[in-house]
Amino acid sequence: MLSLRNISVHYGKAEAVRDVTMEVTRGTVTGLVGNNGAGKSTILKVISGLLPLSAGEIWFEDKRIDKIETHEIVRLGVIQVPEGRRLFPHMTVLDNVAIGAYLRKDKVGIKENIERVWERFPRLKERRSQKVGTLSGGEQQMVAIARALMAKPRILLMDEPSLGLAPLIVEELADIVRAIAKEGITVFLVEQNAGLTSELTSYVYVLQVGRVILEGDIKEMMSNEVVRKAFLG
Repeated sequence: MLSLRNISVHYGKAEAVRDVTMEVTRGTVTGLVGNNGAGKSTILKVISGLLPLSAGEIWFEDKRIDKIETHEIVRLGVIQVPEGRRLFPHMTVLDNVAIGAYLRKDKVGIKENIERVWERFPRLKERRSQKVGTLSGGEQQMVAIARALMAKPRILLMDEPSLGLAPLIVEELADIVRAIAKEGITVFLVEQNAGLTSELTSYVYVLQVGRVILEGDIKEMMSNEVVRKAFLG
């Protein structure tokens, strides 16, 4: 569904990603793990058109997307839940969620989607008139996911969704990702929490200093003690 073909990315003269090739298969939850500074967020930014490629190509299904604008990529159904959530703290929960449908014109569909969001996240429904900045970290992460779902994603790019969350909230997050995947939405999960990645994904890429150093079935990786200790925790 999503194909990164020998991509490289630079920040000025500094190379952040070098010759990376990845495939995300439709209907799967695919993982990308690595330490801070490995280039994980950079890869998601170039997929969404927020950074230019230095080399390589990015394809979504049968369309090359590394040459088109970010809003056009969003229209195709490539939606990102960014690291740090990137919400509007002085706006209400409802307003933050509704922003996800900014490019949509189907008013009836938008209304139906909002009702589905409330069903999925009853706590957000209770707080829909509350300013987002007053919510807990876990609740804010739910708002970020709800906003992304309002854009009708075909593939959801999730950048460090567990960052800063308590273990119990991380488990709740895992249930949410499973439910999204069961609905047929493909998920590309970028995480530093290798435990969460191993719990949710079937196939994983390991990134180190901008290069893929390992890839494969998560169960096979977890059964290899050397690999598990070195890269997956």
